[in-house]
Amino acid sequence: MKIRKKISYKKLWLMLVEKEISPVELRKDLNIATGTMTKLRRNEEVALSVLLRICEYLDCNIGDICDAISVEDFEK
Repeated sequence: MKIRKKISYKKLWLMLVEKEISPVELRKDLNIATGTMTKLRRNEEVALSVLLRICEYLDCNIGDICDAISVEDFEK
């Protein structure tokens, strides 16, 4: 077993709730592809340019919308 890092967008979803912005509104306002939104929901990697556009839209820093979290990876 080894520990590796994975991205988490939990902070993004919490911030959207706080600012009363729906994920659909975010997607439409920033013209984010539906596939990219799916990646965000699944905590998968998305382009840094997309994250920076989200930060500009929400007037925040990148650390305010995502975290690198440790996960245990069971080797096969």
